[in-house]
Amino acid sequence: MTHWPKIPLGIRLFFIYFILVLLTAYMVSKTMIDELKPTVRQVTEEVLVDTANLLATVIEQEVKDGELAPSSMSAILVRYNQKQSNIYGYKDKEESGSNLRIYITNKDGIVIADSWQQDIGKDYSQWNDVYLTLRGKYGVRSTTEIADIPSYSVMHIAAPIYHNKDIIGSVTVAKSNRLIQPFIDASTRNVLLEMIWISLLVLLVGALIAWRINTALTRLAHYANRMGKGEKVNKPTFRIFYEYRSLSNALETMRKQLDGKQYIEDYVTTLTHELKSPISAIKGASEILQMPLPSEKIHRFANNIERESNRMQSLIDKLLDLARLEARPQLDHHDPLNGQVLLEEIILASDARLNKKSVTCTLKINTSITLHGDAFLLKQALFNLMDNALDFVFTGGEIHWQLFESNKYVHFLIMNQGPQIPEYALHRLTERFYSLPRENGNKSTGLGLNFVEQIVKLHNGELEIKNEHNGVSVLLKIPTP
Repeated sequence: MTHWPKIPLGIRLFFIYFILVLLTAYMVSKTMIDELKPTVRQVTEEVLVDTANLLATVIEQEVKDGELAPSSMSAILVRYNQKQSNIYGYKDKEESGSNLRIYITNKDGIVIADSWQQDIGKDYSQWNDVYLTLRGKYGVRSTTEIADIPSYSVMHIAAPIYHNKDIIGSVTVAKSNRLIQPFIDASTRNVLLEMIWISLLVLLVGALIAWRINTALTRLAHYANRMGKGEKVNKPTFRIFYEYRSLSNALETMRKQLDGKQYIEDYVTTLTHELKSPISAIKGASEILQMPLPSEKIHRFANNIERESNRMQSLIDKLLDLARLEARPQLDHHDPLNGQVLLEEIILASDARLNKKSVTCTLKINTSITLHGDAFLLKQALFNLMDNALDFVFTGGEIHWQLFESNKYVHFLIMNQGPQIPEYALHRLTERFYSLPRENGNKSTGLGLNFVEQIVKLHNGELEIKNEHNGVSVLLKIPTP
């Protein structure tokens, strides 16, 4: 079965949008260009009509008995033809005079005046412009200058010349369409250029929207995937696309509901499992205490009950702390903290246990380092690391703390002289309820390093545990502001 490559939704939407924009641009530009030529020619025709009527009105007093009166009209037409017309820079190379041809006929259709001085005396009575005008109709004709080239046609518009309400002649104004073709071509180029720029702008906006949609979907997918892995992740926020914001809120609500249900199931199961051992020990000791026993054994089993009760209390307290910690999606605030002060407090608070095991604890700091985070939680994480080190350090051994800054992280490094961690257990140390036996034989809750890991994640940091040649090192990395 053939598997087609997966194309992101944003790209698919942009492709459809791209096709629609191109089709729209093509149809709009084609319609405008198709309408451009007839519109320009219609406007030209109206101008020629007005010009012809104006000339007919001006010269109607000079046309008598089929001839022009001895006046300057003929000379005016000749001088007009000699005028150069170069409007907007468009000038036909073959033209040396005016763009318009004007000729006047008498009532029989004989040309009595011609601005080009070439057809005077010829019979134009059969041409539509003259023929229709002399009969009181709209006189217009189009004649091809060069065969098979429509753009080289000439438009002729005629207007009647009246005398005592009788038509005594006609005046025709003619203009070649090739003289207005440069305007049509220039307008066509402008329309195409503007349409290209507008299309590119619209496509750019569409690309930005498609990119934003694809980015939003990627963020939501990343959020859902990390939630599915049980990782702590902040809910993505969306300012413009409120639909994505609604989906993000729905995913957040679903996560809380699923986490709450799974959380309760997991904790009930694990708590039941972890409490079975101390409850059994307490029950056995209480049953034995109900029998006549010497005072030494009574004291021994009473101590067992107290020890197992303390263990249950510690287990419940740490579970509650861990539950509150896991329920926090992110830190509420970040306080500026002095790393040296934090470690000095940890070491001072552990002085009694250090003396009890004759352990030497040193602190190495290169320079004063400030970091940002939750003071209470960071102290709890460092206390747990110190407690673990004291549990496993050899009697008379050493514990070394180092505080330094590197690669945009503040590093809290603790190393203790003690037994190394088995390779099979290294990757499981932060699992909930997983623990290794202590030197004194006591069993821990297995929640300490998991608690530390949750605090590190809230600070967007990292936790590394490694074996050293004479012990174990734990590195807690907190990003600098």
